[in-house]
Amino acid sequence: MNLSGIITGPLYTLGFFTRTLKGCWSFIFRGNVSFKTLIMQILFTFIEALGVSSLLAIGIGAAVNAIGMPFLASFSQERLIYPLLITIITRELGPLLTAFIIIARSATAIATEIATMVISHEVEAYISVGVDPIEHLAVPRFLGVIVSMFLLNIYFSIFGLAGSFVVAQVFNPLPASVYFNNLLQILSINDILISVVKSVGFGMILAVVAICQGFSVERASTEIPVAGLKAVGASFAWCIILDIALSALYYIA
Repeated sequence: MNLSGIITGPLYTLGFFTRTLKGCWSFIFRGNVSFKTLIMQILFTFIEALGVSSLLAIGIGAAVNAIGMPFLASFSQERLIYPLLITIITRELGPLLTAFIIIARSATAIATEIATMVISHEVEAYISVGVDPIEHLAVPRFLGVIVSMFLLNIYFSIFGLAGSFVVAQVFNPLPASVYFNNLLQILSINDILISVVKSVGFGMILAVVAICQGFSVERASTEIPVAGLKAVGASFAWCIILDIALSALYYIA
């Protein structure tokens, strides 16, 4: 990519993001017919991802406890497992791995779907009858991904902590009430806030990137899979960058 592309690419995405945010207001308060698209996006991105999210969350929670508990027990610091679980599952890996799940499932789907509409002149048809394609196509997918990302992150944290509880019974059997009370004592408002900010930020990034890549195609059908691949690659990169920045700000503050 030349210098012009390096500069104009992010500027175009930023402009598209601003235009999408403006469209959200109209979409929410006009009772837009595209609410069906919003519901379907949540169904695909959140509901249908619950299975793989459950397996991954339980596996991560179990691994943290299985590896961490024997190590901490070697110098009689078993209670440190609770802040370790909150840090890894709720604050760090939870939002990021949830974003990766949605990127793998939805970023390609959104980009290829929008790209197909562009190639088949469906977007031009919307414009010709006075329908705003941003409000009708981009906004419901944008909101759907953000809502799904937020909900799936909460779901991931719950199942991750539950998975760690199952493994904890092998090393140090505890009643569920004691175990989860110990976790709640460690969990702070700041932990919840950083997790929510990350999940919403990741949702915005991957939605905007995927939609932009879909709209960026021109006339050739061979551009459709390329748009999907670019959406996945760019979403991964920008989510990791945002995760590093937010984590740095959290620990500095």
